[in-house]
Amino acid sequence: MKKKIWIGLTIITIVGLSFYSFTRDQKNFEVAKNLDIYHTLFRELNMFYVDDVNPNKLVKTSIDKMLGSLDPYTNYISEDQIEDFRFMTTGEYAGIGALISKQKNTIVIAEPYEGFPAQKFGLKAGDIILEVSGKSTKDLSTEDVSSLLKGPANKTVKIKLQRPGAKKPYEVDVVREKISIDAVPYYGMLENNTAYIRLSNFTANCSNEVQKAFLELKENNPESLVLDLRSNPGGLLMEAVKIVNMFVPKGEEIVSTKGKVKQWDKVYKATANPIDTTIKIAVLTNRGSASASEIVAGAIQDLDRGVVVGSRTFGKGLVQTTRDLSYNTKLKVTTAKYYIPSGRCIQALDYEHRNEDGSVGHIPDSLITEFTTKKGRKVYDGGGVVPDIKIVGDELSNLGIAMITKFMIFDFATKFSNENESIAEPEDFVVSDEIYNQFSAYLKEKDFVYDSQSKNELEKLIKFAKREKYFGLAEAEFEALKAKLEPNLDKDLKEFKQEISELLEDEIVSRYYYQKGAIRAAINDDKGIKKAIDELNSVTAYAGYFEPGIIISRK
Repeated sequence: MKKKIWIGLTIITIVGLSFYSFTRDQKNFEVAKNLDIYHTLFRELNMFYVDDVNPNKLVKTSIDKMLGSLDPYTNYISEDQIEDFRFMTTGEYAGIGALISKQKNTIVIAEPYEGFPAQKFGLKAGDIILEVSGKSTKDLSTEDVSSLLKGPANKTVKIKLQRPGAKKPYEVDVVREKISIDAVPYYGMLENNTAYIRLSNFTANCSNEVQKAFLELKENNPESLVLDLRSNPGGLLMEAVKIVNMFVPKGEEIVSTKGKVKQWDKVYKATANPIDTTIKIAVLTNRGSASASEIVAGAIQDLDRGVVVGSRTFGKGLVQTTRDLSYNTKLKVTTAKYYIPSGRCIQALDYEHRNEDGSVGHIPDSLITEFTTKKGRKVYDGGGVVPDIKIVGDELSNLGIAMITKFMIFDFATKFSNENESIAEPEDFVVSDEIYNQFSAYLKEKDFVYDSQSKNELEKLIKFAKREKYFGLAEAEFEALKAKLEPNLDKDLKEFKQEISELLEDEIVSRYYYQKGAIRAAINDDKGIKKAIDELNSVTAYAGYFEPGIIISRK
């Protein structure tokens, strides 16, 4: 009997191995077959296509389209993109230290970084870049101009610029430097003995910057901390782990990763002694808080170490690994998903039904699973981290969006700063009625026009109503509503004065005091910060968020 069983098991094993070998060989054959098809197709295309083709561009397009069918984060990094990739992960590069953007057909300095060559050599936001090292920027992309501006440290680059309002262009030889952007652009003490740290990205050693800032703030004996991760796109996972480790006991699980290669699965725990395990914490998030930001916010929430304030995060719970390819190129490939302490994955469940900015869209209840935090609060997966305390009403009006996208705010701030040598300190500067009236006149001078989304939607409704022959039943009402929704600049400038004044204040202050100044100016009117301070300083409210059985909204 034992012999029969042994023979049977042997047969099953052999059949299983044969099946495995067959499927593996079959898959290898399919790969080889399709690569051969691709090679022959490309050869024929290159030889016989009616126009000349650019092999590099053609292959790059095909690779990008192929990887795009998998997920948004598996990317091919060509040789000429390596420097930008290195900057994204380290925050360092050699250049002039300025953010540039394209306005219509011109490349402009959007923001010179304080303390770096662009600022030190007198370049200002709004300056138009005409030439770099003698090469015209006409018809070049921002990426092309950025590459021209970058180069070896301590070497000069000649830049020809046109300052708005000036009659003639000017040239300047800017000495490139190694640029390292601060991951913590601002930190300080707020009202009610609350410490505040703004973290803009998770580049190498950013945890050291956060720790340095927190230790300095601790000298003021703060009772609570606001960690601002809004619009932080993420970065290095280990930096997120180290930041959470500052506030949770040694040995606590912070995040784990799981993927196809099981040997790469890993659990990340707090390995160092914490700095402070009792200070009250509020983490600020919005739709732009992604990846490593979501690890920090999600772990703080799951471990009941603090509250999350703001809006649902982006929903990127995928881990990328960089693999070297030939000819100094790389593949950034998704190899795993990460899971925060409750066991939930932050990754949005589908890549198609997203908001316009790529963040989490609508998630049906059938796709949402319930989990619990360390103290038994109910939390849910489905995509992103849902805040304990939601901030609503932060969306810009269509008027505000149009002013930004058409550079009205930016261009007026350029004009204002060229005509005014100085302004009050960031905390004291306000957009007065005089400045606001100047801006209103500027809009009319530039023939600024904008659209109304509400009006556009109403036009669609009228079209359907006419098609279904209901329009005649309510024609008067439709026309009355249409008149009310018709864009009216004078009316809307009054209606949205506070919003527009805040946008103007932010842009104008940044011209004189740069990024830190803009943050300082915005703090006083920041809804998220105000709400966080209120909740942190209400003993009963803050403690109430951690009661067992509390349900954190699914949406």
